[in-house]
Amino acid sequence: MEKNIEATPRKKWSRMPILDFYVFKEFMIPLTALITGFIILFLMGNIFEDLKELLENKASLRAMIEFFLLKLPGNIRFILPVSVLLACMYTMANFGKNMEIVAMRASGIPMQRCCFPIYVVALGITAVNFWFNEALVPESEKRAEVLRKSLGNEKYKYDVYNMLTYRSPDKLSTWFFKYFDVDGVQKDLIIKRYDKSMRLDWTIEAEKGEFIRGKGWKLTDGAMVKYQEDGFLPGPPIDFAEKTLDLEDFPETPKEISDHVKPPSEISSFVILGILRKTKNMAKSSENVYKTTLYSRLSFPWTCLIAVFLGVPLAVKNERSGIFMSIVISVGIMLVYQLSSNFLCILGSRGYVNPFIAGFGPTFAFIIYGLLNVRKHN
Repeated sequence: MEKNIEATPRKKWSRMPILDFYVFKEFMIPLTALITGFIILFLMGNIFEDLKELLENKASLRAMIEFFLLKLPGNIRFILPVSVLLACMYTMANFGKNMEIVAMRASGIPMQRCCFPIYVVALGITAVNFWFNEALVPESEKRAEVLRKSLGNEKYKYDVYNMLTYRSPDKLSTWFFKYFDVDGVQKDLIIKRYDKSMRLDWTIEAEKGEFIRGKGWKLTDGAMVKYQEDGFLPGPPIDFAEKTLDLEDFPETPKEISDHVKPPSEISSFVILGILRKTKNMAKSSENVYKTTLYSRLSFPWTCLIAVFLGVPLAVKNERSGIFMSIVISVGIMLVYQLSSNFLCILGSRGYVNPFIAGFGPTFAFIIYGLLNVRKHN
């Protein structure tokens, strides 16, 4: 009589809506609770930090609520990766405690398939984090700062661009604006132009300046002073009623000037890309700062996926011995990731490391590490 030997259960990758919904529900409950809890904690931290200053400046209740709401997006982008990590660990710990992981594996379902809903949610949160970084955080941080400084000085919101100084990325021109209007005519401006040896070539003082698309900067009621080759001895001033600057040498628009004078961390990746694309002969120091900031900005949201790739295998590995050590290890790895990212960004901005490696290197390394762990503990 032949012995009936059962085949090893096949790994299942087919649609399993009941399992997917169950894993999704079990993951979303702690994730929602963690995000809500962290938001409350960060909000309380902001209140303790800034409430005294707001009260001293006699801010209204509406202004205080608006200020704290504007500060939230900057905190949420850091809350999301930690919340995903802890929610993932908690969910997998519960599955292990109730022997559900053993049941799934006994049914021939690999861990990657069991955790598929968690990966999908993490990918969605990654997209949300991209939106926070690009569209919401820079604008909300700027509005919060303007609101805070306007409380002690009501004219601040109007004077924020007055006495503005702008240095072109190629370092060949410097602009001084006594009154700068990003949407209108500039008043009382001075332009200094340098040659490629960084010797002063000429200066222009004009009462008004207006950028005309397709033509360039039109200056009115001013004077131009040319310097000798040594850049020290000025010639006689040459008055003009109207003068147009060459669009090829002075391509910057008022909007681009207002973006340039902000730190790269306060502008979106699309603006940085535009600056890098349009600026010819950009100084290497400026290029390093812009590129490192851009690559770091694009890589940071992927920490949500890194958290899942770390959390799942560590939770499965320690499903019997307890989850505490897994959480400690995961948080420790995330801290190492954050510290290494910040350190490389500093080196990249200063030109010691290639900006691409500085921005994307840690993210690529930790994602590969996480994927290998997922594959190992499948």
